[in-house]
Amino acid sequence: MLHNIINNFRKKIDSGPVFGIFSKSSDAAFIECCGYAGFDFIILDMEHSPNSSYIIQNLIKASQLAGVLPIVRVQSSSQIGKVLDIGAGGIQVPHIESTDDVLNIVKLARFYPEGERGLCRYVRAAEYSHMDRDEYLDKSNNCLIIIQVEGNQAIKNLKEIIDIGGYDILFVGPYDLSQSLGVPGQVNHELVEEKIKEIVNKCKQKNILIGNFTDREEDLLKWANLGIRYLSYSVDTGIFYSACRGILENFKIKIKDYTVKN
Repeated sequence: MLHNIINNFRKKIDSGPVFGIFSKSSDAAFIECCGYAGFDFIILDMEHSPNSSYIIQNLIKASQLAGVLPIVRVQSSSQIGKVLDIGAGGIQVPHIESTDDVLNIVKLARFYPEGERGLCRYVRAAEYSHMDRDEYLDKSNNCLIIIQVEGNQAIKNLKEIIDIGGYDILFVGPYDLSQSLGVPGQVNHELVEEKIKEIVNKCKQKNILIGNFTDREEDLLKWANLGIRYLSYSVDTGIFYSACRGILENFKIKIKDYTVKN
């Protein structure tokens, strides 16, 4: 099932934008809702959440059940093999700074001949040895590798990082990028937006797929029109909070009007 989800995702992103969200919750129900709602991918976050690999495994199961591609954002490269073993459809690695970082990620995420990922057939991704060995090795090397470019050193080495390839998507992290540009948190500051546009244009010249994050709905079409294909919007916990807040505020307005009339 996972490999069909990966292949469908690849077909979608080759023809146009794909759409997903970050998840920081520990509840599999949230993940299933995202899949049934029709998201193309969900980024299960280990960098800015309390979730362990055990919890992430259950979230991966939920995403596969609902047909949404599970991407795991690891906190460090040391987690790459573990999350792929438990069934992640791809990995997203933050704070890439150099071509050495890229080469190391590919080495850890791919089996021979593309890399040197630790090999064990008795893991969930191999159906605990039920899957044919050669089939497992072949399908596993189809997982997605997404690198995050967001700091001064990465910007300095951007040309080399783009040229070296080996990954599927280059993701621009706007919040950390805003810090690097001296306007922390101001992700819509002109300095940040101009730098994102510059990165996008350089990637497009080399046919590199680009991704980014926004927490404003009105920005999604803007970035899609610029050529960004891997569009991540907001976070499940933030979306849930906004929905709750909106319901409560609407109710307070209505109950106030009702009280005044009666």
